[in-house]
Amino acid sequence: MVVQVCERARASGARSVAVATDDERIFRAVEQAGHRALMTRAEHASGTDRIAEAATALGLAAEEIVVNVQGDEPLIDPGLIRDVAAMLERNPEASVSTACHPIHDQDSLVNPNVVKVVLDAAGYALYFSRSQIPYPREAGGIWYRHAGIYGYRTGFLKKFSSMKPSPLEQTEALEQLRVLWHGHRIAVAISEAAIPPGVDTPQDLEAVRKMLA
Repeated sequence: MVVQVCERARASGARSVAVATDDERIFRAVEQAGHRALMTRAEHASGTDRIAEAATALGLAAEEIVVNVQGDEPLIDPGLIRDVAAMLERNPEASVSTACHPIHDQDSLVNPNVVKVVLDAAGYALYFSRSQIPYPREAGGIWYRHAGIYGYRTGFLKKFSSMKPSPLEQTEALEQLRVLWHGHRIAVAISEAAIPPGVDTPQDLEAVRKMLA
């Protein structure tokens, strides 16, 4: 699955692609497939902390943009990776960029594995939750599913790794809430087309295998 993600990332036109992992099995699988892998410490509190260590090991300059594509997104569109990087380039006041798409079915709204995001008028994230937000007190509403992809400037990555995890982050098990908790902004690219699902459960894995077949 991780090798499939590598191939999608390379197709985005990224200048380089590397996998940051603390698992020797993943490290070997990635290298055997011809991609670059970096071994990182095992005790990181989040995936972003791991990416920060990898960015330092790669010697990236502070203004370089790193897009973190998580290893459980084997169907991710290479164009979405480009869009997330471009969103951060266009919004210098944002510390992070990410993506979402509209939700149209009730099952996704109540599924805690489908993370929801609420946006402000300028397209910045107000909050992320595993619960249905906003709550439809009256009829109507627009809901967005958050996609597990992030763009960062290397300088912010290093700052992020020094920030204390937030209570909201720990409650929801969503690391992006640490960014908002500490007063930084997240710019969100909206995809009108549905973003393919990630793999959170064995059932998700079987569904993705069928799609790839």
